[in-house]
Amino acid sequence: MTNFLIKTLANAAALAVATWLVSGIELTGADTGSKTVTLVVVALIFGVVNFVVKPLLKFISLPLLILTLGLFTLVINALMLMLTSWVADKLDVSFHVDGFGSAFLGGLIISIVAWALHMVLPDRD
Repeated sequence: MTNFLIKTLANAAALAVATWLVSGIELTGADTGSKTVTLVVVALIFGVVNFVVKPLLKFISLPLLILTLGLFTLVINALMLMLTSWVADKLDVSFHVDGFGSAFLGGLIISIVAWALHMVLPDRD
C-alpha cells in the first residue's frame, strides 16, 4: 500500500511539472487545494491507464519497439497521456491535453521526472 501511495505521489509530481512546462497540458481549478486534489485524481487515472493499457499496447507494438530500439515507447507514453486526458474528461476532471505534440512532450517530461523521483524515493513492498 505504501509503494502504491509513493508511486501515485511521484506521478502527481511528474504531472505537475508537465502542466507547468508544457502549454498544451492544462489543469484547472479554483484554488491550490482543488488543483492538488485534481492532480492526485489525474495521477490515479494515469496509474490505472499505465497499469492496464500500456502493457497490452507494448505487446502489440513489440515489432516497432524492436525496430526503433525502444524509442517507440515515447509514442506509447504520449498515447497514454492522451488516454488519461480522455478518461479525465469523461469523469469531469479538469485535466486536458491539447494534442499529440503536447502529449509527446508531456510524456517525455513525465517519464524523466517520474524516473528521477522513483530513484530518490524509497521502494517499499
